[in-house]
Amino acid sequence: MILINYTTKIKETGEVIETTIEEVAKANKIYKEGAKYEPKLIALGKGWILKALEEEIQKLNVGDKATIEVPPEKAFGNRDPSKIKVIPLRKFGEKAKDVRVGDQVEYNGQIGTVISINSGRVQIDFNDKLAGKTLIYEIEIVKEITDINEKIERLIKRMMDIQNPVYKVDQGKVRIEVPEQYFLMDGLQYIKRAIANDILDVIPGISQVEFAEIYTKKQ
Repeated sequence: MILINYTTKIKETGEVIETTIEEVAKANKIYKEGAKYEPKLIALGKGWILKALEEEIQKLNVGDKATIEVPPEKAFGNRDPSKIKVIPLRKFGEKAKDVRVGDQVEYNGQIGTVISINSGRVQIDFNDKLAGKTLIYEIEIVKEITDINEKIERLIKRMMDIQNPVYKVDQGKVRIEVPEQYFLMDGLQYIKRAIANDILDVIPGISQVEFAEIYTKKQ
């Protein structure tokens, strides 16, 4: 597992679309209030990032910086004209009156971008927004994580915004206490499953992950 800082640009336009660095986000007007700008956790070989990007990162050492170019066919694919569909506006039911050009909409389980509306029909592009784009990644390898406790903490924090996770490792088993503020959180079961899957997949020697929800009597 490693931590990386990176900035992603579209080669054709120079547009910065993503970064882990707050100053870069502000300078390129993509800063999001409340977002965390910090090195990103990557488990190499686990499909967390583009394969072509991962292959180049594996050649780097801690402290190295590199600029990596990923062509469309190794990123989000080339644009496919057949993924542009014309759909009757009435198919969106009560939401039809709110559909606007540029909106992201869902239709038949797919997410697409509205590119035109005319004569009661809406043209939607179901290609990925980055399809057909060559991506430039400016990468810095910040740290390699080897300590099992730090690995567990970071995997928990990847899914839960917890300052100091409470957990115990004993004979190949990890027991994690769920903070009380998460008890009624939507998607908690999904979050727990994701954390467990990450720990079991990434950390050798761990065979079981359990979660504890501890209720304390109020004084």
